[in-house]
Amino acid sequence: MTAVCRWLGRRSYEPVWREMRAFTDARAAGTPDEIWFLEHEPVFTQGISGRAEHILAAGDIPVVGIDRGGQVTYHGPGQLVVYPLLDLRRLGLGVRELVVALEDAVIALGARHGISAAGSRAAPGVYVGARKLASVGLRIRRGCSYHGLSLNVAMDLDPFGRINPCGHAGLEMTQLADFGVTAGPREVAEELAPLLCARLGLPWDRSGQGLLITPMTP
Repeated sequence: MTAVCRWLGRRSYEPVWREMRAFTDARAAGTPDEIWFLEHEPVFTQGISGRAEHILAAGDIPVVGIDRGGQVTYHGPGQLVVYPLLDLRRLGLGVRELVVALEDAVIALGARHGISAAGSRAAPGVYVGARKLASVGLRIRRGCSYHGLSLNVAMDLDPFGRINPCGHAGLEMTQLADFGVTAGPREVAEELAPLLCARLGLPWDRSGQGLLITPMTP
């Protein structure tokens, strides 16, 4: 079964979170998997195990407590967010395998641009040396996944200094633009989508049309 890959544009965080949960709760055994690619307006999200001391100075950026694993992270314009809405039982994937697929797709994309990146079993995500390029946080409900991956493309990284990213004090973030990549989130999404589908064992067939465009909703 082919996954439906959608570009959602720039969206506020909470409405998309509600849509992810509603999609997951409503899906049936034959519901096609979907992968959503988008940007968010500035927001800090705090996972279910999050500790308040990891938010150092939120300032004017809202903090939203959510139902994924992990600690606090930042989303904002210039960052590509990927939400894999997948039936893991149907795909025969475990949670760790999904995390590795997300990481490996980013690593493969980086390699195309001459970036040597790696994943980490101790702290999920993708790193270039000691700097973090992409973060992973998931929720599994009824055997299906939502939440997912954030990949720093070309953004203002300063808000990460207001938190301990993913609960790690002093963790330095990086982005594709630091390595000379000039593409924006939409172009990176088009490149990442087939790489991710391949690692999930999903066919990629868009007949050259790329991601499906889903209009923004209030």
